[in-house]
Amino acid sequence: MKFEVSSTQLFAQLQTLSRVIVPKQSIPILEDILFELRENVLTLTASDSEITVRTSIIVDAFEGEGKVAFGGKLLVDTLKEFSEQPLTFIVDDQNFKLVIKSENGNYSFVGVNGNEYPQIAEMPAESKQIQLPARLLLDGINQTIYCTADDELRPVMNGINVDMLEDRIVLVATDAHRLVRFSNMTVKSEEPANFILPKKPANLLKNVLAKEDGEVTMSFDKQTIRFEFGKTLIICRQIEGRFPNYNAVIPQNNQNKMIVDRQTLLNACKRVAVFSSPGTGLIKLALTENKVTITAQDIDFSTSAEEVLTCSYDGMPMAIGFKAPFLIELLGAASSDEVMFELADPARAGLILPTDNQENEETLMLLMPMLLNE
Repeated sequence: MKFEVSSTQLFAQLQTLSRVIVPKQSIPILEDILFELRENVLTLTASDSEITVRTSIIVDAFEGEGKVAFGGKLLVDTLKEFSEQPLTFIVDDQNFKLVIKSENGNYSFVGVNGNEYPQIAEMPAESKQIQLPARLLLDGINQTIYCTADDELRPVMNGINVDMLEDRIVLVATDAHRLVRFSNMTVKSEEPANFILPKKPANLLKNVLAKEDGEVTMSFDKQTIRFEFGKTLIICRQIEGRFPNYNAVIPQNNQNKMIVDRQTLLNACKRVAVFSSPGTGLIKLALTENKVTITAQDIDFSTSAEEVLTCSYDGMPMAIGFKAPFLIELLGAASSDEVMFELADPARAGLILPTDNQENEETLMLLMPMLLNE
């Protein structure tokens, strides 16, 4: 088996595949990347038994065909040092030895029989399928992934819940302290369906979809989710279990509403948060007519900070406390110039809503308050 390929083109694909590989696998061949040559198409596959990624590239000067697997880390570490140039791969079909010929040298690897690599299972006939723009899926992941949890006792919180409804698609993530709900009304499902996308494949999709402009075909059954776009296929297992009823925790009819410039508030919170207690990270927002006062203090070191910003506030005077890192992260993730805070009272969750959403999209952020000792 022999072929010629661009070093940078191959490295870009291997870099994506290497994100899946986990060292010291119970199945040693899963530390390798599978190369499969058929005519002028080179198909590359990587898996950690939970996630499988397959992609393909066009090669030149090809001879023969076959399947062989090589160590993923060694390949990536080698190719990342090459400038753009053609590389010739020569594989011995008997002992699976690989020689890479570059402009200035030769590099030898020893591979294993590609037929030993686990096969990709086909989706069952009863699986559900939906198509959506790659950009929409990327936006949904970007808006929610940072709110996923790392909770061994509640694994359903460690992923993004995807609800496909008759009038919209909804992506939700929560770690019990904060929640983000992203809705898009252009993608609809004939019948309601749901799955929980684990964090690792979500992060992988976040990286890969940034370079895609087309459609994503999303297929899933009770255990597996499959994403196909361009020349890439990503398959992963779902998180099993029932996601919490997120709509039940979103407070309704909040009487106190503040509209404020997002970037101004974000910068002020970052400055004031430096003076908050390292143990609690508490930052306080005191709301009065057309004014919000942001304060923090660290009693142990006798330090404090206060900033006053103008805003549009409709409601009763009130003070509410939030964990500064969470508030800063939510404000940083919002996409509009202004945000609206909807508050009921200091003991109930606060809502943060971008005032300017994309057409047919809605983003809702929820943050649990902290107790104020006043």
